[in-house]
Amino acid sequence: MRLSELAQAGRQPPLPTSLELAEESLLMERWLRILPGQRYVGCAQWKEQRVLAKLLVGPKAAKQFQREYQGAQWLMEQQLVTPKLLTQALTPEGGWLLFEYLDSAVSLESTWQAVAHQWPLTTEQRAILSQALHVIARLHRVGLWQSDLHLDNLLQHRQQLYLIDGGGVQAEHLGQALSVAKITENLGIFFAQLSPELEPHLETLVALYRQTNPVDLSIPALGQAIAKTRRWRLANYLKKAGRDCTLFQVQRGAMGLQAVWREALPALEPLVHNPDAYINQGHLYKTGGAATVVRIQYQGQPLVIKRYNIKNTLHWLKRFWRPSRAWHSWLAAHRLILLGIATPKPLAVMERRWCGLRGPAWLITEYLSGPDAISCFAPYLDTPPPTHWVLALQRLFTALIRERISHGDLKGHNLLWDESLGQWSLIDLDAMQQHSSAHTFTKAYRQDRARFLRNWPQDTKLYQHLNQSLPNL
Repeated sequence: MRLSELAQAGRQPPLPTSLELAEESLLMERWLRILPGQRYVGCAQWKEQRVLAKLLVGPKAAKQFQREYQGAQWLMEQQLVTPKLLTQALTPEGGWLLFEYLDSAVSLESTWQAVAHQWPLTTEQRAILSQALHVIARLHRVGLWQSDLHLDNLLQHRQQLYLIDGGGVQAEHLGQALSVAKITENLGIFFAQLSPELEPHLETLVALYRQTNPVDLSIPALGQAIAKTRRWRLANYLKKAGRDCTLFQVQRGAMGLQAVWREALPALEPLVHNPDAYINQGHLYKTGGAATVVRIQYQGQPLVIKRYNIKNTLHWLKRFWRPSRAWHSWLAAHRLILLGIATPKPLAVMERRWCGLRGPAWLITEYLSGPDAISCFAPYLDTPPPTHWVLALQRLFTALIRERISHGDLKGHNLLWDESLGQWSLIDLDAMQQHSSAHTFTKAYRQDRARFLRNWPQDTKLYQHLNQSLPNL
């Protein structure tokens, strides 16, 4: 295959694929990232060694090649630890850059995810962020910054941390320290991708950064930069959850809508095409009325399907013209995940339509096996409940306040305990809202808090203990 043919290969070019690059051959073994018709990144064999190949095609190939090549050159010239660029070329068909492949390298993002659920700035979290901030500070000291700065662009390999993705590397004054304004902006991008729970520890984290690059940074200005990036990331991510992109396959038409995590699509395809067949065989939690909820065993994995029913003609007249509750729940779950609030991962959503008019809809999520709050607290009506459950509730309610999110139906059955992560997960997100107004949020939060406490009689010690423990406005 030639590069010009690769440009027409779509999202999943066949593997293994032999590519002709000038007078040499490159055997592609695995794709890592694909932007159809523009950029293909994967593992390959070249001259009897494994390499990381970045292949650039299409009308933007020359511009992207120059950006990638220049960024890689800057990193190497400034003696920053980065994979070695073995060869590169730009032709009328496209461009390529081949880098040394770091066997068994682990991204700092995957290391972080193993501890991200912990309470803010534990010893493990501090160690990971200290490593990252040291490398970022070194980058800034030589006048460089990475426009897409996140933990996935840092690879741990043989006790060293490697900077990757030269295409995002830019220079202010090469060889001279970055300006405070640019440092603040770039650190804002980095911290915005971590949990908002870490923000009270910004001074500590900035102190870790200043051990390598001792500049005077304004914490309030950094906080504003983080907030700005967070708003943009959330809006951008929710748009992606509603359109066809690298993360999601989204199909819209007059007869229906379907959105699926792209990585899960091959496994989920039979389920997505006929969810009712699996609902009929599943374990029923709720049936009739506006919704049917079942747990199914699918290819060895437990999943939950929620079908949003149309009860009658009057109900359809109220629902057909607005987004379905399944779609609302799909976006709400993605919102919570990006904000660091636990909820079962949404895998797919489907709407049935007739000439654009909405009918029944389905939402498929991961299954969380933990007990709900009603079951957990049932034995503790007149004795103190386990401290870790109450602290986790405080953490959840504090997060809802911070993000101005109301659940809308916060009964105990809609909070599930995740023992492995030590946290409560929210389910049944049909009525969830993120409020722009402090006034409307205050009212909604008080209703949520009161609804949660109504699960237990007011004269019990449990009610009194929770009422004193949960944050109030």
